[in-house]
Amino acid sequence: MSRELLLAKYPESFAGLTSYAHWLATAGVERGLIGPRETERIWDRHIANCAAMAELIPANARVIDIGSGAGLPGLVLGIVRPDIHVTLIEPLQRRCDFLNEVIADLELGQRVEVTRGRAQDVSVAKADVVTARAVAPLNKLLTWALPLVAPGGQVLAMKGSSAPTEIEEAASVLKNRNAEIILCGQDLVDPMTTVVRVSS
Repeated sequence: MSRELLLAKYPESFAGLTSYAHWLATAGVERGLIGPRETERIWDRHIANCAAMAELIPANARVIDIGSGAGLPGLVLGIVRPDIHVTLIEPLQRRCDFLNEVIADLELGQRVEVTRGRAQDVSVAKADVVTARAVAPLNKLLTWALPLVAPGGQVLAMKGSSAPTEIEEAASVLKNRNAEIILCGQDLVDPMTTVVRVSS
């Protein structure tokens, strides 16, 4: 179902999403970036779930995706939002190789780039939005993400049912910053994607 909804919402990006789904189901599995059992859920659990975040990103934003892995959510966001620039930060070379191959195949090189390294070590320009999915608990994630956010920007962390607890546990890192839980993707995924948004 999510595949049809994505086609309706992002018709101009659907060919790119389809190519990316094929990459995940083939090379992504062969290289151990996603589990073989995930192939049946690529559209629902991975692509649509990440595409739902696109509605939270301002127009023409610079985005940094921490711990990109196989490109979730950063690569998906780069595909469905041609107005944004995305930097994928990933420490493992084999994952960087995969990401660069997909970027070349989908001809995204003008807007999506890969930086190899750990988020706390890389030297990159600060971004309007820093995203992450399944990287670390919020308290640890924010110590890596907040230094990469430009003034007035935000961190968007994909989380599940643990979001309220993680916000409580991150109180010492949040200090006076506002953290809110947002459900997005009403027209794309069920259940909707849970995102913790932290303003810098």
